[in-house]
Amino acid sequence: MFGQKKSPILGIDISSSVIKMLELGRVNDKFSVESYSVEPLPLNAVVEGRIDNVEEVAGAIKRALKRSGTKARDAAVAVSANSAITKVISFPADMSERDMEEQIMLEAENYIPYPLEEVRLDFEVLGPSVVDPEAMDVLLAASRSENVDARTSALEEAGLKPKVVDVEAYTVENSFHLIREQLPNHGQGMTVAVVDVGATVTTLHVLVDGKIVFTREQTFGGKMLTEDIERHYGMSYQEAGLAKKQNNLPEDYEEKVLDPFKRSMVMTVTRTLQFFFSASTQYQSIDYIFLAGGCASISGISTMIEQETGTPVTVANPFSDMILGSKIKIQALSNDAPSMLIACGLAMRSFD
Repeated sequence: MFGQKKSPILGIDISSSVIKMLELGRVNDKFSVESYSVEPLPLNAVVEGRIDNVEEVAGAIKRALKRSGTKARDAAVAVSANSAITKVISFPADMSERDMEEQIMLEAENYIPYPLEEVRLDFEVLGPSVVDPEAMDVLLAASRSENVDARTSALEEAGLKPKVVDVEAYTVENSFHLIREQLPNHGQGMTVAVVDVGATVTTLHVLVDGKIVFTREQTFGGKMLTEDIERHYGMSYQEAGLAKKQNNLPEDYEEKVLDPFKRSMVMTVTRTLQFFFSASTQYQSIDYIFLAGGCASISGISTMIEQETGTPVTVANPFSDMILGSKIKIQALSNDAPSMLIACGLAMRSFD
C-alpha cells in the first residue's frame, strides 16, 4: 500500500589501478552521496580493461565495501567502450517487444563479429527514429562473455549481487547530466568533450546535446608519471606511487618530472581531439572540455589544456550539487570527484 522502496545499486568502477565504489540516495529533487570508497588494486590485476585476476579484484571490492560502510549489496559495473559493440538499428514502430527481441537475435550476427554463443548482448528501445517516423530506434549492445563474466564473478565473490552491466561510455552520458549544469544554457546545442585521463588509458567522449556521438581510447595515464618518478629517483614502483600521493618528493620534482608529464598530457589531449575532428565530417569544433580522471587534479593542467586548445576547460565534479551524507569526508570526496564519473553514472541506475 505504501509502495516498496527500491534497494540502492552500488556503482562500482573497476579501473586498471583502483576500485571506485559509490552509493547514491535521493533527498527531494537532489542526489545525495550516502557512501563511497576508493581502494587500490594489486598491480596487473586488471590490464587494459581486462580482469586478469578475479580473486584479487574481488578482494579489493571487499575492502572497498568495508571502508565505505555501506549495507547495499546490489551492484552495477561497466565494460570499456573498446570491449563493447554498440549499434543503433531501426524496426517498425508497431512491432511488439517480443517480436523485436526475436528479430534482434536473428539479425545480431550481422553486427557482431563473434559467434553469438561467445557474447552477452542486450537491447534498449531509444524511441521514435529521427529519420523515419514509422520506425523505432533500438540500441544493441554486446560484449565478449569473458569481459562480462569476469566482472560479475568478482562481484559475486565479494558478496554482491550483479544487477547491471553497462558500457562505460553510457555511464558517462548518464553522469554528464550532473556536470552540464555548469555550462551556459545547460549545454543545449553544445558539442562537449569529456577527457578522462586515468591510470593507463585516456578516453575521449564527445557529447552533443548530452548524447554520446564519439568515443576513443588512447594509451596514456598517471601510471606513466609514477614510472617517471620511479626511474628518476631510483624508487620502487610502490614507493613512487606513495610519494606521488603524499606529495613527498624532492625540490626538483616539478621541473624534472612533473612538467614534462604535463606537457605530454596536453599533447595527448590535443592529439585525441584532432583524431575526432579528422574522423568526423559533422563536427569540426568543441565548445567546452570537461577534464576527468585521476590526472585532472594535477595543478595547472586545465589551464595548460585551455591555452593549447583555445577551448574553455573545467575539472569535472559530479558531486557539486549533491547533498553529502554524514559519513562522507568532504576533502577526500573532493579530491576523488574528477575520477568518479563512471561510478556515478552506474550508481544513478538505482533510479531508473
